[in-house]
Amino acid sequence: MDELNPLLQHAEQLLARLEALLPQPSAEPDWSAHAYRWRKRSGQGHLQPVLHPHAICLADLRDVDAQKAALERNTRQFVRGLPANNVLLTGARGTGKSSLIKALLTEFGGDGLRLVEVDKHDLADLPDIADQLGTRPERYIVFCDDLSFEAGEPGYKALKVALDGSITGAADNMLIYATSNRRHLMPENMAENLETQHLGGEIRPGETTEEKVSLSERFGLWLAFHPFSQDEYLDIVRHWLRALGITRLTPQARRAALQWAQGHGSRSGRVAWQFARDWAGQQGLRRKPGDD
Repeated sequence: MDELNPLLQHAEQLLARLEALLPQPSAEPDWSAHAYRWRKRSGQGHLQPVLHPHAICLADLRDVDAQKAALERNTRQFVRGLPANNVLLTGARGTGKSSLIKALLTEFGGDGLRLVEVDKHDLADLPDIADQLGTRPERYIVFCDDLSFEAGEPGYKALKVALDGSITGAADNMLIYATSNRRHLMPENMAENLETQHLGGEIRPGETTEEKVSLSERFGLWLAFHPFSQDEYLDIVRHWLRALGITRLTPQARRAALQWAQGHGSRSGRVAWQFARDWAGQQGLRRKPGDD
């Protein structure tokens, strides 16, 4: 028996090491948070609360009034328990697609809306996320930012099934809002045009094109964003300068704003915000101590 003791101790040590390698039961999420990120650790996903969500108001987003109204209305329906659609926001970069979704949390957080950000590489976990959220009384928007897929990526089919096509229905308290610079979420190649057929005067896209369209069309609401005109860009600059304490857009500031946009190659809301911060900071440095 004494000879077996060392073997038993060694076996117990091996079992302890193996147990440490096995996935541990997930702790219950902190359901008091308003925003979460889906994170993976040792192959197991969990909802990580966001301690300081990006605070932005719908009123701060300018010159996208039609898109804002449609997204706000759809979300209001969702929060009230009425039928609502998954949403795809596509178009020019820096035009407020992601900011609009984040602003919904400021607008509807008090009404029970919650935001869960999921990276596209973790979209295969959507069934697990839905299982966790489905028993909660809150209303959850799963937010996929800057979404695009290359051919064969696993998240593509997972998202397609989650939107429409699973044997289990989607959770009533969960919608998917995604942003993308690509209209159909996947790259379009010249070779795909060769698959197009002309039958009796009708143009029928090839299978590759149809497959790409089949994902984006599963979003019930499509919102398109376009590059801003010069006047729209300057209007956004004016808004952010006022928010930062500068009451008027002087001719000097106007010239600087246009040069800033030219240097950045874009007249977008993001560029306008960046310019306003830079200009307001410069004006602050010029003030002498005690001017206020």
